[in-house]
Amino acid sequence: MSYRIIFWGNQPYSNKIFKIQERVIRIIIYSRMRDSCRELFKKLEILPLYSQHIFSISIFVITKKRLVYTNNQIHSIHKRFKTNLHPPTANLTKFQKGVQFSAIKIVNNLPDNIKDLANETVLFRNV
Repeated sequence: MSYRIIFWGNQPYSNKIFKIQERVIRIIIYSRMRDSCRELFKKLEILPLYSQHIFSISIFVITKKRLVYTNNQIHSIHKRFKTNLHPPTANLTKFQKGVQFSAIKIVNNLPDNIKDLANETVLFRNV
């Protein structure tokens, strides 16, 4: 399921795949159809589809960090978000929904303690 998830994880049909994933988890655990899957995912140590998408896209950005700039590399003014990645200017919606633009937005919204581990890829994967 994680094959090339960075490309199709934000598509409209991914909601159907998430519901199928929940159904499979309930079948594996012999749970009722109305039970919440949140604890079941934790029990099986499986990431839900959306979490897997965020994780994969974060790993993609961190391994390709040389292709993106931080805000302090672009601006000489010291701002609060100087360590955030600088999103490229885009007017087309198709580009804004693409991998590079959405990946930068996702990584910028991660908590600071996780973003601090971005230079250490092995630690970042284990968090």
